[in-house]
Amino acid sequence: MRETGILPDKDIRALFDKGSLRAERALVSGQVQPASLDLRLGAVAYRVRASFLPGPGHRVSEKLDRLKLHEIDLAGGAVLETGCVYVVPLLENLDLPNRISASANPKSSTGRLDIFTRVMTDYGQEFDKIPAGYSGPLYMEVSPRTFPIVVRTGSRLSQIRFRIGNAQLGEKELNELHVRETLVAAEKPNITGGGIALSIDLRGGEQGLVGYRAKHHTSLIDVDKPAAYAIHDFWEPLYNHGSRDLVLDPDEFYILVSREAVHVPPAYAAEMTPFDPLVGEFRVHYAGFFDPGFGHSSAGGQGSRAVLEVRSHEVPFILEHGQIVGRLVYEYMCSRPEALYGAELKSNYQGQALKLSKHFRP
Repeated sequence: MRETGILPDKDIRALFDKGSLRAERALVSGQVQPASLDLRLGAVAYRVRASFLPGPGHRVSEKLDRLKLHEIDLAGGAVLETGCVYVVPLLENLDLPNRISASANPKSSTGRLDIFTRVMTDYGQEFDKIPAGYSGPLYMEVSPRTFPIVVRTGSRLSQIRFRIGNAQLGEKELNELHVRETLVAAEKPNITGGGIALSIDLRGGEQGLVGYRAKHHTSLIDVDKPAAYAIHDFWEPLYNHGSRDLVLDPDEFYILVSREAVHVPPAYAAEMTPFDPLVGEFRVHYAGFFDPGFGHSSAGGQGSRAVLEVRSHEVPFILEHGQIVGRLVYEYMCSRPEALYGAELKSNYQGQALKLSKHFRP
């Protein structure tokens, strides 16, 4: 076992046994993933005037008393509207040891629905970052950007990783690992200290399909109902008609796919940088975690590509086939997880190419 790294599934369960992780309800099946824990919404949501951070010396509850507009009971399910900001206390809370920190990210299905989520702590000065030794409640900011959604107590929109020290691989280590394990299927991978580059696929697969653009003014999506909705009611398919480029319109939401297949070996975890101003004023990924075993052949994932949740900022932007759109950062695991992402966990996105969230029927 390494002294630094991401905690695997068995060590996450051990945090519960030691009282470093607590929950108001018992864990549910599938909540502990190979390198992360799904976080669950609590009993109420607060509609707030605007996003905020509590800052030093302030609890989130103190800011809510001043900023909340109304309180919504989530017990029987409730609608969260697009363009609104909600803050939800979570069922899980922390009492971390001084050597363990954490970070959060939206789940893959959350990102593919364009639901903007961020986790907050008391006294926090950053979203999605939990300092080592933090003790207290967790809150989630939720803001549906494209589709109105139905959520309830126990809905799982975000996930949290726990780490000891700095476990990120440097450029030399990334190059050596790529030689051994082929992290991305590229002839000449672009590897720097900032990670390994991914580019966009605009050639298209079957019938030249390159992606989807979200429709506006749709009906509701229940986040806890997989395979419940028809694609054409929510998405406009996009095709390559020979130009192999795509104009991103501001404030539109796109689902696209990487040109390269991605591989995360069992002893490592990865995360995609959600925004890189060096490659353009657009965001390419909300849900940044890639678990150990993603794209790994023994876990049924040979050829798993990265699905990109893309939104341009301020101005139209032209993407061209093969253009770099983001980078994968790899980290060491403290030890190999008991279960890898993939077939044995019935993971939704193993072996994927271009794929919408699990809520849509094939």
